[in-house]
Amino acid sequence: MRDVDKQSGIYAVAAEAGVSVMSVSRAMRGVDGISAKKRDAILEIARRLNYVPNSNARALSQANADLIGISLPTFANDVFADVLEGTRGTIRRAGFSTVIDTTEYDPEAERRWVERLLSWRPAGLILTGVDHHSDVRSMLRDAKIPTLETWDYDPDPIDVVVGIDHVAAGAQLGTEIRKLGYEKPAFIGVARGHDARADKRLLGLRSVFDVPIARIATKPANSFRMGSEAMHQLLQDHAPDVVFFLNDHMAFGGLIAAQSQGLKVPDDIGVVGFNALDLNTVLPIPLTTMQTPRRVMGVTGARRLLARLNGVEGERATALPVTFVPGATTRLQNQR
Repeated sequence: MRDVDKQSGIYAVAAEAGVSVMSVSRAMRGVDGISAKKRDAILEIARRLNYVPNSNARALSQANADLIGISLPTFANDVFADVLEGTRGTIRRAGFSTVIDTTEYDPEAERRWVERLLSWRPAGLILTGVDHHSDVRSMLRDAKIPTLETWDYDPDPIDVVVGIDHVAAGAQLGTEIRKLGYEKPAFIGVARGHDARADKRLLGLRSVFDVPIARIATKPANSFRMGSEAMHQLLQDHAPDVVFFLNDHMAFGGLIAAQSQGLKVPDDIGVVGFNALDLNTVLPIPLTTMQTPRRVMGVTGARRLLARLNGVEGERATALPVTFVPGATTRLQNQR
């Protein structure tokens, strides 16, 4: 190896960082085996020295090739903010910039956004969910643009996916609640087809309970008000012993509505949220809910995308685990 080679490129980065060439390679590829602190330091040195690891990365010298597009359904949701925090922070530390747009849960809006972004020739794209307009999958695969899908799960993603299996999450949540003796469930969320993840969780719930699950659909609006209004509507026509909500915000609105009608929670009716949002840490009555690994999802997904950008073929589909969080809005045990 010529001395000049050892004074530039990966050798220069390794020397300044005080690590091996292999450690630099692992940091640039986004794979495990090196601490986050050390990875950040290596990436910072690599940026300063203008080091690019391979022919794929050299393409980043083109216009917009340090740009990664991120599509979110909405900004008005703590869930996506948490995922974005993990994703965007990891990407920016690796030297990429981001452009973000929202689809408001409209597949056609997402399709137009993807088409527009592809004309900019970005380094990669991040999409929320795995249910897209029929053209999106073919457009991205034909363009061979590294693409991360997140928040949902599909064993056959466009490129790579890191998320949660919402059908399995619904079944897991339903199993835990049924253990407590609940037998007359209801579900409150948005209209069928508006949020594919909600539809999948309800499918999981239905696989657990032997009885039909009453569903009340609300129009997208303030989550607290949606939960409250839908709970009032539900109680007019049904007598559930437990109500599952699309998220914790709606569950809190439903909780207040139930109490306003003289129902005791959880003695008369159980209330179950989803996501274990920070709201739950300050409520006087902590919700029973399901913890989703949102920031971990963002970080893990971003690292997988960075690996793809550096030409590394790794695991394509990853479903992260969710955790049941018992609260004071359901029975502590079967009290039938």
